[in-house]
Amino acid sequence: MKMDSKCRLEGFLPPGESVTDEARECELPPGVKELSQAVTREARSRGLRICCAESCTGGLLAGAITENAGSSDIFTGGVVCYSNESKIRILKVPERIIERYGAVSEECALAMARGARDLFGSDIACSVTGIAGPGGATPGKPVGLVWFGVVSSTESSSFSRQFQGDRGEIRKMAVASALEALLRSAGRMGNDR
Repeated sequence: MKMDSKCRLEGFLPPGESVTDEARECELPPGVKELSQAVTREARSRGLRICCAESCTGGLLAGAITENAGSSDIFTGGVVCYSNESKIRILKVPERIIERYGAVSEECALAMARGARDLFGSDIACSVTGIAGPGGATPGKPVGLVWFGVVSSTESSSFSRQFQGDRGEIRKMAVASALEALLRSAGRMGNDR
């Protein structure tokens, strides 16, 4: 699919929410009204299958993707692993990662994405783990801190965001950031995988 129009992601988010400078540089297919539709279209155009592993977003990312008609062509599945035990048991996050770095960490986000990709056999996996609040903050990890992991055959990357707002706002912004990451990752993968 030819990508020829710069996106204005602010138009796809609720009023008052904004996106990162990096996200503003991504491109969306012409005519796409929702970021999740852009992810579905981009993945379909490249023959990619995606999955997700969620903690603080509690299934909202999978819900955003599957809200689109045709998402069954590209979405293999999602898992909500809220507890540390489920991250270890279902996603195979090494226990030592959670003990040493915590569940809200770069290391855990990457391990969650790897585990989801293995579990669902997808081309791209995205994970989300963070502190949506209002409680749960610890020294160095404030409410609104969210880590993301993206793993594919060509990349293993992570990033964090510090969101402001109430629990619902933090979770919505985390979903938007995860969709941005999926869109960028799909765009980097060629049709000749």
